[in-house]
Amino acid sequence: MPKSQDGLARLVAREGVAHWVVEAFRAVDRADFTPENTGAAAYADRPVALPEGQTTSQPSLIARMIDELAPPRGGRVLEVGTGFGFQTALLAQRAALVVSVERHPRLAERACANLERAGVANCVVVVADGWKGEVGHAPYDGIVVSATAPEVPPDLAAQLTEGARLVIPVKDGYDERVVLLEKHADRLESIRTVVPARFVPLVRE
Repeated sequence: MPKSQDGLARLVAREGVAHWVVEAFRAVDRADFTPENTGAAAYADRPVALPEGQTTSQPSLIARMIDELAPPRGGRVLEVGTGFGFQTALLAQRAALVVSVERHPRLAERACANLERAGVANCVVVVADGWKGEVGHAPYDGIVVSATAPEVPPDLAAQLTEGARLVIPVKDGYDERVVLLEKHADRLESIRTVVPARFVPLVRE
């Protein structure tokens, strides 16, 4: 394991996240999921620019979000916003299947190549509208969204299993915050704000 990759795992451990999250960061090399010219910035705790005006979030934020998602081991997870596939690969260390929705075909193609090269086989990348989720593989034991929405898309709520969690950035006026919700009795209950953050917008097709 590259020393810089181990350093990234130690960095996210300081966030107080679950052991499985830290081990996922040890297992997945972020440099494999960033543009070729990224260099040492792949191991820094900051976003990295991707094509199509997108970004891959800073590792500490990703760690916080997937920790709050707390997917059951061997469950099925939906990710909205694949990017180059880094968070997809992290989730695949825990879930039996990760279904990831990306609206940009160019990014989806690159993510698939990155995931295959890294040996991550338990994932499916779909080019689709993230607002609608991916009903073909539903229901899900957790959904994580990597783009800011003005409201929680109802299709995502409908695709969760009972008791499952949804982690999503939402915009309230000028403020953006990542929130944790849980599904109970066919409705979403707000649990808490995870962290203030700024993401690219979740575009409705």
